[in-house]
Amino acid sequence: MPSSSMVIVSKQTVYPQNNSAIKSLKLSVSDLPMLSCQYIQKGVLLPAPLLSSASLISFFKLSLSKTLSHFPALAGRLGTDDATGHVYILCNDAGVDLYHAKASHLSTATLIPPPDQDIPAAYRRFFQLDDTLSYAGHHKPLVTIQITELADAVFVGCTMNHAVVDGTSFWNFFNTFAEIARGESKISRAPDFCRDTVFDSPAVLAFPAGGPSVTFSGDEPLREKIFHFSREAILRLKSRANNTKPTQKPQVSSAEIMSKQSNDNWAVAHNCKSNGKLTSVMETNPPTAEISSFQSLCAQLWRSVTRARNLAPTKMTTFRMAVNCRHRIEPRLAPLYFGNGIQSIPTFATSGELLANDLSWGADQLHDNVVAHDDATVRRGVKDWESNPRLFPLGNFDGAMITMGSSPRFPMYDNDFGWGRPLAVRSGKANKFDGKISAFPGREGNGSVDLEVVLAPETMAGLENDLEFMQYVS
Repeated sequence: MPSSSMVIVSKQTVYPQNNSAIKSLKLSVSDLPMLSCQYIQKGVLLPAPLLSSASLISFFKLSLSKTLSHFPALAGRLGTDDATGHVYILCNDAGVDLYHAKASHLSTATLIPPPDQDIPAAYRRFFQLDDTLSYAGHHKPLVTIQITELADAVFVGCTMNHAVVDGTSFWNFFNTFAEIARGESKISRAPDFCRDTVFDSPAVLAFPAGGPSVTFSGDEPLREKIFHFSREAILRLKSRANNTKPTQKPQVSSAEIMSKQSNDNWAVAHNCKSNGKLTSVMETNPPTAEISSFQSLCAQLWRSVTRARNLAPTKMTTFRMAVNCRHRIEPRLAPLYFGNGIQSIPTFATSGELLANDLSWGADQLHDNVVAHDDATVRRGVKDWESNPRLFPLGNFDGAMITMGSSPRFPMYDNDFGWGRPLAVRSGKANKFDGKISAFPGREGNGSVDLEVVLAPETMAGLENDLEFMQYVS
């Protein structure tokens, strides 16, 4: 193998150790819109184990086979019932793909550069199924794992169908994979495959011939960078956001916008469609009267990216985050409900009002929407989608949108496969566009956060020079 290249050494199909006891699972109103989104690509950079290549791959194959027995849906394929039009996960034990790759020219020093540098492009080669829409799960595996051996580390890249899982379900599978690899005889967080929920619906989503198309180009120049925020920095942000409550509200508040379900009206005005869904889970605890640490951080990002974009004061901006609905509905869903259990919260403000007011103003807009998202709001969102079933148009359609994905609450650094915690958590190229942000926990834990920020080059340069933002970055 040339010293400066990555090669795929092998590919094999891995089947569940035990046959599935589940026949099928119908996709819900939270799952179906994701069929136009690309597969999720997330992975962990691990220290190098004291195993030969052959032993390493055998180890991962056995662990994966055992894990799939607990997640039989992931070893299946999608299928559409011709009579009803409903889409199902067929739990047919068709298996998942396991790739073994080598890139001995790459080291941890290269892959974890100094904080002022961009994310190395090499990470994009650690995942399979690039540019693949979740609809392709009708004929492609719902999960693909790539094990890449590096000079002094191993990267475990997991690519998973987004119509089948959200962030909660994705990381529960990943955590269980690591738990079984460590030799645990009984898993600690069994998934719940119940489908008798508010998200189950007789509504049918129609598809164009050949399936949906991606809703963002994916060809525009982008920069990707990790910004790290220590616990102390985030507490300073939170204190600032809660110090003074805004005395002025926009003429129509964000909470009122949500209650009137004007997300679709806004989308029509901007020549796009919206379905009120998003790609991840942000708020997992019940809302309180206090603006949270994460809402404070999001508000600062919203302000600083908007300023870096140099938008006209009258330009309407949008900050999208998602809420975990598992605990917001009555009766509650199981915390480990398997599937997509999320709804989007878009918050709107003109560039002028966002920047003319202080941080607490923007943070309060985000907070209001989280507080307002209760059982009734969730059910209104379901009814609205049923009245007009539609796919989720992921992207930045007017140059003034930010989409927050993933969550710093997900236990990403718990993925110890038996020889040490991850050195880093990174993603592939899937679902990335100008304004796509992913939130990860910081490796040191204790409330620290890493933001994976994807922006147009000129906007990233502006953000790097934004003193209000950079004072919190370490």
